[in-house]
Amino acid sequence: MDEAGTLTLRRATTRDAAEFARMMGDPEVYPGLMQLPFSSDEQWHARLADNNTPSRADHLHLVAERGGVLVGSAGLHPMPQLRRRHAAMLGISVAREAQGQGVGKALMQALCDYADGWAQLLRIELTVFADNERAIALYRRFDFREEGLHRGYAMRHGVYTDVLSMARLHPNPPTLAWPPEA
Repeated sequence: MDEAGTLTLRRATTRDAAEFARMMGDPEVYPGLMQLPFSSDEQWHARLADNNTPSRADHLHLVAERGGVLVGSAGLHPMPQLRRRHAAMLGISVAREAQGQGVGKALMQALCDYADGWAQLLRIELTVFADNERAIALYRRFDFREEGLHRGYAMRHGVYTDVLSMARLHPNPPTLAWPPEA
């Protein structure tokens, strides 16, 4: 691929705020997310700053760039309850102009690799609008399974809309070799 076609993944920073506002403010993108329309650069700056504090070092928030333009983002956000530290919530979005081009797949692969190999996560959870077939198909490719339907979960365009709860368990949870090898 040429330079403009190369996809780069990196951690999100506050410098991405304007691009987040652009991508998440797209009328073709935000209805598929739990975002509200008309978010501002300032709102995204505050949110990204909060995600990058030392107390959130265990959170992973990635962006995907192509040709210097943000075309996607995804994050893993560990559960704060001590008894649920083995689980994290996943959020992902892909810019309208980049949908169907492997951006979501690259972000999902990076998050699953991180969860399985580094973050000590047994479980990744998400919610998705029940009519978002493209996203559901992507999640299924990464072994996410439906765990429940939430009726009237979120308002979208003036209608209470259903979502699915989906989760993925670590394919080979780590174990402790015992007794220790001599």
